[in-house]
Amino acid sequence: MFNTKDIMETVSMIRDNNLDIRTTTMGISLLDCADTDVNRSCTKIYDKICRFAGSLVETADSISDKYGIPIVNKRVSVTPVAMLAGISGGDPVLYAKALDRAAHEIGVDFIGGYSALVQKGFSAGDRELIDSIPRALAETGLVCSSVNIGSTKAGINMDAVKLMGQKVKEAAELTADAQCIGAAKLVVFCNAVEDNPFMAGAFHGVGEADRVLSVGVSGPGVVRSVLAGMPDDAPLDEVAEAIKKTAFKITRVGQLVGSEAAAALDTPFGIVDLSLAPTPAIGDSVAHILEEIGLEQCGAHGTTAALAMLNDAVKKGGVMASSNVGGLSGAFIPVSEDDGMISAAREGTLSIEKLEAMTAVCSVGLDMVVIPGDTTPEVISAIIADEAAIGMVNSKTTAVRVIPAIGLKGGEELNFGGLLGYGPVMPLRSQSPAKMINRGGRIPAPLQSLKN
Repeated sequence: MFNTKDIMETVSMIRDNNLDIRTTTMGISLLDCADTDVNRSCTKIYDKICRFAGSLVETADSISDKYGIPIVNKRVSVTPVAMLAGISGGDPVLYAKALDRAAHEIGVDFIGGYSALVQKGFSAGDRELIDSIPRALAETGLVCSSVNIGSTKAGINMDAVKLMGQKVKEAAELTADAQCIGAAKLVVFCNAVEDNPFMAGAFHGVGEADRVLSVGVSGPGVVRSVLAGMPDDAPLDEVAEAIKKTAFKITRVGQLVGSEAAAALDTPFGIVDLSLAPTPAIGDSVAHILEEIGLEQCGAHGTTAALAMLNDAVKKGGVMASSNVGGLSGAFIPVSEDDGMISAAREGTLSIEKLEAMTAVCSVGLDMVVIPGDTTPEVISAIIADEAAIGMVNSKTTAVRVIPAIGLKGGEELNFGGLLGYGPVMPLRSQSPAKMINRGGRIPAPLQSLKN
């Protein structure tokens, strides 16, 4: 039943190449916790999360010990809280604090879902929740927030885009004494997916079951190691094939862990998200994969093509290995969390414009990008609008997680520590987009939306 070579290869991936299960995430529906009284609703939320996810950490640790596979994070995602806030009224931050208490009680690393879906307009609770995001992130430790402001079907809600530029800046300002961490826990999406297990953008979609268990697997170090063993003159189709086969093996590990954890928790298995999510650790970098393909440094001409090939091969390998591949699955390019990206940005090879081009072909968008602290809300909104346009027109998920480094300017660095890493402050264009952003309204859905 077991091939000795495959077993030893997996052991090597874990020991030498930083293969890990980046997260086990339990998604929990809070729809049955809705109440016209916000305090009663918060009590129901706390009780349900503790009841369903109370043994999530213990189960993950047990499986990690059993197989020797590191499971780095244990997380929970919940129904977008704006839906509950629309029913109860009251201060939405009470919900954030209830989520935070539950997360601390069960011992998870983060809890996501302090979210609103406003791609076509604001409904009850949406504006109130969005207005509360900076305060909620400043007054909690483990809560993550996301807002979906556009989609291929709906177009882009530019009123929401304007609002989110302001909230990103406020979130950074309110946590300026904590490395502006509030902005690092806030993501603005176009075409957000409902089964994403990765923070800060995870929420439990209304189309999901009452609870599900999903895993996110990460192995950029494994892919880089395989490519390093290939001849320098290997054709790119052979390189793509090698990436695909490696992604297959990585996904099988995720399938094993996810299935076993779901069974142990008596929870339906959701998806495996095969995202090459890097860390600041040496050898765990997506940028270094691109350089192994043949670039002198990430950000050089050819980077977008190399990333497109990598992303496609990862997805193909994952689909071959599991019928439950979902989430964002592909390659992440968070600047502060990737040693190679940090180096390229520090040396000026990787610019904000090149990152934007790369987001057209990767799994998400401008992620963990540190920008000058004096950046105006209108410029942040314009960055969000640009990314949303890429996602809308290409029918893919794009996102913006930028951190205004309050008090810092281009060339300086902001250090978050841990998994979030550190990053150089990347310079931005100084010309103002304020007139466009202040117009508000909506960018209509593109022709690609007419698929019925």
